[in-house]
Amino acid sequence: MKVLHLIGGGDVGGAKTHVLSLLAGLKGHAEATLVSFRAGQFADEAAEKGIDTVVIEGGIRSSLSKLRKLYREGKYDLVHCHGARGNMMGMLLRHFEKVTVLTTVHSDPKLDYLGRPAAALTFGLINRFALRRIEYHVAVSDPVADMLIERGFSPCGVFTMYNGVDFGDSEPESFDRAAALARFGVTAEEGDVICGIAARLSPVKDIPTLLRAFAKAPENMKLIIAGDGEDAETLKALSHELGIDGRVTFAGWVDDMDNFYRVLDINLLTSRSEGFPYALPEGARRHCATIASRVGGVPALIDHGVNGLLFEPGDVETLAAHLTALARDGEKRHRFADALYSKAKRDFSLDAMISRQMEIYRAVLRRRGFTRGDRAEVTVCGAYGRGNAGDEAILEAIVSEMRAIDPDLRLHVLSRDPKATRLRFRVDSSYTFNLHAMRRAMKRSRLFINGGGSLMQDVTSTRSLIFYLHTLRTAHRAGAKVLMYGCGIGPITKERNRRRAGKYIDRYVDAITLREDMSLGELKRLGVTKPEILPAADPALTLSPAGPELVESALLSAGASPEGKYICLALRKWKGWEAKRADIAAAADSVCEKYGLEAVFLPIEGKDEEAAREVAQLMRTRSYSVGAQKDARVVIGVLGRMRLVVSMRLHGLIFAAGQGVPVVGVSYDPKVSSFMSYLGADLCTDIEDLTADKLRELLERAILEGDGFRKRTAELRRLEARNVEAARKLLGELPKGEEI
Repeated sequence: MKVLHLIGGGDVGGAKTHVLSLLAGLKGHAEATLVSFRAGQFADEAAEKGIDTVVIEGGIRSSLSKLRKLYREGKYDLVHCHGARGNMMGMLLRHFEKVTVLTTVHSDPKLDYLGRPAAALTFGLINRFALRRIEYHVAVSDPVADMLIERGFSPCGVFTMYNGVDFGDSEPESFDRAAALARFGVTAEEGDVICGIAARLSPVKDIPTLLRAFAKAPENMKLIIAGDGEDAETLKALSHELGIDGRVTFAGWVDDMDNFYRVLDINLLTSRSEGFPYALPEGARRHCATIASRVGGVPALIDHGVNGLLFEPGDVETLAAHLTALARDGEKRHRFADALYSKAKRDFSLDAMISRQMEIYRAVLRRRGFTRGDRAEVTVCGAYGRGNAGDEAILEAIVSEMRAIDPDLRLHVLSRDPKATRLRFRVDSSYTFNLHAMRRAMKRSRLFINGGGSLMQDVTSTRSLIFYLHTLRTAHRAGAKVLMYGCGIGPITKERNRRRAGKYIDRYVDAITLREDMSLGELKRLGVTKPEILPAADPALTLSPAGPELVESALLSAGASPEGKYICLALRKWKGWEAKRADIAAAADSVCEKYGLEAVFLPIEGKDEEAAREVAQLMRTRSYSVGAQKDARVVIGVLGRMRLVVSMRLHGLIFAAGQGVPVVGVSYDPKVSSFMSYLGADLCTDIEDLTADKLRELLERAILEGDGFRKRTAELRRLEARNVEAARKLLGELPKGEEI
């Protein structure tokens, strides 16, 4: 694979570090040539690292002519751009040579020239224009990817690749910290805590917030600011005004960044906007405790309270409190530093970055081999984009399973909130009731998925049932195969609706996979005989938990120890709730006292938090409340830490069962009792029949039957695989692009 990289050549900071480390790391994986449109330090350093470097200088016309010649002679497979000048030249090269171009987006293009209005009106506008004309974009963090998608870039052309640093080198056998500090102009006394920040001294880095917070920190803290920029003199004046210039060192531009991080106890970042800053993994490599603003991709590395501390941009008081806490607790500094080092080495190493970059190159080349009209798409329709955690989990599972079939499969989701769906799942999306967009998507699709949940019912409304039946007919007439995926059927109560549902499903559906066996009887009663019908399970059973750091952060934020022994209660309000909440509290208290457990309340949806508060107030034993989580995988991870789960929400039961955790259902809806029956567990009570004694008995039985739950969960996972098998069969053989 041959890749031509384009860059302006005047780059400094993170962008420079990224490009040089990337190209050096690509050796042995791809043949890379770097074109710098300016001679100087950047090009010289690249050449010194053994990177094949070509300098092209001159005006746009002459530079483009030389670039086109180089491209033709080199027969490159891809062109990879970095920065405004690189993007502009890549855009022009794509226009004249029809080359496949991708670009790395390091930050918000609208903020790149903050405080420099002339540059923003020239280079900034040119860059934003060029970005629109490049098909593939590599974002250095998920928030940068979200920013691109929010601004109308296709999710199918946006990839995420976090910056990585080389963890291969080790600490020197001897390191004279005092001498290193002296080189930075700092004299430290015993007991001093050294904190520092490496940043361009410009408005976006928000050093004033750091100085104001540092002024409130303990006197034994000293601060080193490494960097230069247009705000340098203003910041020095502010330091003097705050009376801290004796404790603050402006070190200027620092070439020896490795020793800079070695001298720090605490690494800081106070930016108002970032992609994913190199300063954090570089500090982690040298075992620095870290405090950072919650911006860009920073939370992907820093799990608050687990391996570092976060604060909202501009929040002086919280930053000051964090500085004070770490200044006074050396053990916590070391614990955070060790945990951060482990995570950064695992997930944010140079090897991980190079591996991800090669994945992206291969994906782009595969997709280059076909046009959109040649490529099979899948359209997915369900109750999505309404904020229901269970439905969103179903969609997440379906998207994951379709990408497991083929990672290049283009997905289009009909959603009540297309913008949110595009951002969360990185798929194309249109409004559920935009019939024109729906038909257009179905005409491009090889497969239509009526996705998960109980869509075929008229309890919600007859209109809802008619709409979903209409989508089956529309997809069939558009030429797509139709699959009802991991679904529940019914109840359909009105006779006219039953006749219509039976007729449409029988005529327009190719296959049906069911999430529980009660629906099979309903299909038979509707007279459905033609589609292939397979017992399966809810797709959400396959979702894996979030990483341990995110799960522990959620528990710690609630005041709960990640090592504790817990019973989880996932409750909601329902008819008769007021008469039953005391019974739930009494049963939970009894089990907690008998088995040495503590209660954790976990709302599956935000509106469930009130129910959790009401029961917690009635309990005499200690309890914790984990707030509603946006990420279903965090919910699954928390449930997986429980010894026992009692849930009124179907997906609370499904998520816990998927982790092999014993569950007890409190049923307000037939779908809850149906799932518990399908699970093979007689551990469910209708809310109308619930008493403290009955619930306590069910909870104790569930604890004793733990091993049986794990066996039944394994069987459900085996059944769930039938959903994917049915989709794969209907999709048939998919066209393939190029492989190099």
